[in-house]
Amino acid sequence: MDLQSILYEAHSGSWAFLIIFFLISYLFPKQKVTMMIERLFVVIMVLSGAGMVALYGFPLLSIVKGVLALVFIGVMEMMFVRRRAGRKHAMFWILWIILFAIILSIGYDVIG
Repeated sequence: MDLQSILYEAHSGSWAFLIIFFLISYLFPKQKVTMMIERLFVVIMVLSGAGMVALYGFPLLSIVKGVLALVFIGVMEMMFVRRRAGRKHAMFWILWIILFAIILSIGYDVIG
């Protein structure tokens, strides 16, 4: 197995677990364990994504996807904060869905 395959599998797997743990953390806000696990997968996702971008020679579309992914992570964190504070966050759900669709489209070569 080469480095490219390892980074790809780590990256795609961490995205899947990130979404699962985000939804669990959002639906059950009192517990903290899944939020910690989610943040671990954020680190794995960012590191494997940065490794793939470097391995591929820094293509522009991958850099755009990385920036959108960081914004996506920020939106998830803002949703947690606003939910705990009891403030409305429907706009963040809409943004979350749009960003997720764009990031997946870039990642699976639908866009590009």
